[in-house]
Amino acid sequence: MDEKSFESMNVIPLVDVMLVLLTMVLTTANFIVTGRIPISLPQASRTQVEKHQDKMIELPADGRIYFESQEVSKDELENQLKSLPPDTSFLVRADRGLPFQGFIDIADVLKRQNFSKVAIQTLAANKSDGPK
Repeated sequence: MDEKSFESMNVIPLVDVMLVLLTMVLTTANFIVTGRIPISLPQASRTQVEKHQDKMIELPADGRIYFESQEVSKDELENQLKSLPPDTSFLVRADRGLPFQGFIDIADVLKRQNFSKVAIQTLAANKSDGPK
């Protein structure tokens, strides 16, 4: 058998593969930039984050409103919220027997005051509590 010496390398297939990879990267980058792929990018800063407590709003089944363990009316709650900064976080604890409108009224007060950090406390459901 005659062995040929290795004099040259065919790079055309390598160039084809690289062009396909480049096309895929550019297409994916275009999706991310135009927003067609929903991505929530994390933010980080080097500043010290202050530990803060959520302000608590409690709504028992009887319809009363408690703000920081003090009973208030809806108007009093709205007036007290005006003095808080808009980045204040809230924890809402509503009784399951509370009419839904009572919860919506409080959510509406928070929305009118431009508060966006609102959490609703719930209990974890047991898997055995499902429909039978």
